[in-house]
Amino acid sequence: MAEENPVKAAVEKVKDAATAATGGTAGEQPIPGRPSPSTPTVEEPTTPREPLPPKPDQGTPATVTPTGAPTGAPPESKAQQGAYLTTATGTRLPDTDHSLKAGPRGPVLLRDHHLREKITHFDHERIPERVVHARGAAVHGVFTGYGTAAGVTKAAFLAEGVQTPVFVRFSTVLGSRGSADTVRDTRGFATKFYTTEGIWDLVGNNIPVFFIQDAIKFPDVIHAGKPHPDREIPQAQSAHDTFWDFVGLHTEGTFHTMWNMSDRGIPRSYRTMEGFGVHTFRLENAEGATTLVKFHWKPKAGVHSLTWEEAQITAGADPDFHRRDLFDAIEAGAHPQWELGIQTFPDTPDQMFEGIDLLDPTKIVPEELAPVQPIGLMTLNRNTTNYFAETEQVAFHPGHLVPGIDVTDDPLLAGRLFSYIDTQITRLGGPNYNQIPINRTHAPVNDMLRDGLHQHAVHGGVAPYKPNSLDGGCPFFAGAAQGGYIEVPVEVAAAPRVRQAPATFDDHFSQPRLFWASLSPVEREHLIDAYSFELGKCYEQPIKERYLKVLAEIDPVLCTKVAQSLGLPAPQPTGTPTDVQPSPALSQVGKVWPTTGRIIGIIAGPDADLAEITATRTAILDGDMVPLLIAPTGGPLGDGPLVAQRTFATARSIEFDALLIAGAPAPGDDAYGARDAKAGLREPTDAAVDPRVTQLLNEAYRHAKAIGGWGDATTALTAAGIPDGATGVITGTGGTAVLQQIAELLGRHRVWERFPAAGDLT
Repeated sequence: MAEENPVKAAVEKVKDAATAATGGTAGEQPIPGRPSPSTPTVEEPTTPREPLPPKPDQGTPATVTPTGAPTGAPPESKAQQGAYLTTATGTRLPDTDHSLKAGPRGPVLLRDHHLREKITHFDHERIPERVVHARGAAVHGVFTGYGTAAGVTKAAFLAEGVQTPVFVRFSTVLGSRGSADTVRDTRGFATKFYTTEGIWDLVGNNIPVFFIQDAIKFPDVIHAGKPHPDREIPQAQSAHDTFWDFVGLHTEGTFHTMWNMSDRGIPRSYRTMEGFGVHTFRLENAEGATTLVKFHWKPKAGVHSLTWEEAQITAGADPDFHRRDLFDAIEAGAHPQWELGIQTFPDTPDQMFEGIDLLDPTKIVPEELAPVQPIGLMTLNRNTTNYFAETEQVAFHPGHLVPGIDVTDDPLLAGRLFSYIDTQITRLGGPNYNQIPINRTHAPVNDMLRDGLHQHAVHGGVAPYKPNSLDGGCPFFAGAAQGGYIEVPVEVAAAPRVRQAPATFDDHFSQPRLFWASLSPVEREHLIDAYSFELGKCYEQPIKERYLKVLAEIDPVLCTKVAQSLGLPAPQPTGTPTDVQPSPALSQVGKVWPTTGRIIGIIAGPDADLAEITATRTAILDGDMVPLLIAPTGGPLGDGPLVAQRTFATARSIEFDALLIAGAPAPGDDAYGARDAKAGLREPTDAAVDPRVTQLLNEAYRHAKAIGGWGDATTALTAAGIPDGATGVITGTGGTAVLQQIAELLGRHRVWERFPAAGDLT
C-alpha cells in the first residue's frame, strides 16, 4: 500500500477547511478575498468569546527559540489571547472610546494611562515613514497678513502687511509613500509658519470634520482604514470590509465619511482644494479678550474635484498627478494662493454656537451662520530642493503655538497635542527633530534642553536649569509684556473623572443630512456612485446591510439608490429625520472662479496652422493660464519655436482643464495597437483621425470639460462621437476667438449640464 503524500494531504486539509468556512461543499473552489474566517453579524457582537482562529489559507512562523530549537508550543500561542480587551500588561479595560476627562465636557487628564499607552504604541507602529499622511508633497511660500484679525488676536504675523515664510505639506492619510495621489482619501493640509514669535503649525485637512470625536479612537479608525493586516491590501483606499465595518458600528464618523464619498474626496489639484483647521481654537487679543474660531483655507482658484473615472485613469497613467501639478504650476509661475479665514464665535462658558457644540470635531458651523472672514493671503512660490531633507523630515505639531492663539478642550485636539511629539521622536530619531533645517524656528531659541540623539547645537554655559547664578541667571522668564506665551486662564469646573462624552456629541446624522441637502443633483449622483462602489467592494453582506441602515438615517433617496446598486433592500430609518436648512457653501457647483493656472491642451497635427497656434498659445499665457502643446511626436513643430510638451502617445485628458484642437490630425506613424494600445487593434491607415486624439476628446467630453476647435476640427469631434452643437463645445475660424469662449466656460470648472441626473434627486 502506497504511503500517503503528506504535502497533498496538507493541501486537501486546507481546501476542506476553506470550503467549510465559506459554506461550500467539498471540491468547490472558495471565492478569494474573504477578510475573516467567520461571517459577521449586522449588529455588533456583544457576547464575549475567544479570538477567531486564522483563515485556512493563513499560516504563522514555526514556534522556535531564537536559535532554532522547537518549543512545542502551538502556533496560536503567539497571537492575542482572551475574550476581553486589556492593557499591554493584561489589565482588563471597561472602555476604549473615551479619554479620562474632568467631567463629560472637561479637559482630558494627563493621568490617563490607557490613552497614553494606546496612543504611544500607535505612534510607534511603523518606521520610518509616517504612520499616517506618509505620501505627501510640500513647497515653500509666503503668508501676508491683512490686519483684519487684530480685533481678535495679538498674533504678530497676522498684522497688516507682515510677511511670514511658510512651508506647506499636502498629503493623503491611508496610503504608503508609494501609493497614488488621486485615491479617494482625506488630504492633509499642514502649514508651518516661521513667525518672529516662534513657529505656528496649522495642521489640518481638506475636510472640516473628523472621523472621531476623541483622540483615543484614532488608532481604531486608522487600523480600520489601513490595508488588511494579513495581506496588506487594498492600498490607499477605504473600499474594503474593515473600514466599513468600523464606520458602520461607530457612526460618529458618518459626516466625515460622507465628505470623503463626495466629489471633495478626490480634488482636481492641491491648488483647488480647501483646507480646514478642523478643531475650534481660542484667540486672545491685546486686551485679553478671547474669541473661539475655526480656521479655513480658501483657494483663490476655487474648489474643484476629479470625477471617479478621471481619478482611476490618473492613478494608473500618472500616480504623481497632484504633486506634479503643484510643482509644475509653481515652475510655470502660476503660484497657487489661498486666503486664510476664520469663523468667529463668542467664548461662552458652554462653548456652543447656534446649538452646535464647538468642541465636537465631527461638526461644522455652516458658513451662512458664521461667515468666513479673510485674515491673510498665502502664496506658494518655491519648490523644494530635496524631498527627503524637506518634505520627508518636516515635523508638524498642533502644540506649536504663538501668543494670541490657544487650544480648547476638544478631546481630539488634546490627544494630538501629545501624539505629534511622540511620533516625531521615533520617526526622526530622537528629541532634537526641531533642529533639522526644515523644522528650525526663525526666532531665537534658549530652551535649556540638552544633548540627546542628533544634537546639532553646541551649547555654551554650565547651568541649563532654573534658577541659576552661574550663567548669570540666563535664560530669563518672559511675561506678557515681553511676548511670553501665556495660556488663557480658562476656569476648569470641579467634576468627577469619567470616560464619557457629552450628550451634545451624540447627534451623528443631522449634519450629514445637511450636507446631502446642500448638494446639486450631479454631486448627489457622484455621492451615490461612491457609496455604491465602496460598499460594493466589501466582501461581507452584513457590513453592507449595516451601512445601509446608516444611510437610511440620512436620506431615503440616498439609501434607496445605493441599496439598488448593491442588490439589497433599503431599510427604513429608526425615526423621523429632522428638517435641515441647506448650506450653499457646501456645494462645488454654481460658482465662477478665476482661470489663473488652468491647463489647456492644444492638439496639433503636422499640417496645423502654426501661426494660429502661436497666437493662441500667447493668448493663453497672457491670460495667466498654462498651454501644453500636444503633437504626434516630441520636438519642434516645423521650423519655428513651437515645441511639443506632450505627444499623442503620452497625453491623457485628465491632465487638462480644457482642450483645443487645430484641425483633424491624421494617424501618427505609431498609431497602431502593437506600438500604442490606446490606438486600438488596428492597422496604421484604418482611421482618418488619430485614434489617440479621438480618445482624448471623448474622455474630455465625457468628463464635462470645455472643448474648442477650428479648421477641420469638426471632423475630429465627429470621430470622437461628440454631437454637433454639444453644450460646452466651441468651434470657430481661429484659435484666439475660440479661446475667449473657452476661458469663460473654465471659470465654472466643468460644463455641468453634460452630467444628467435622475429626476428624483432634484
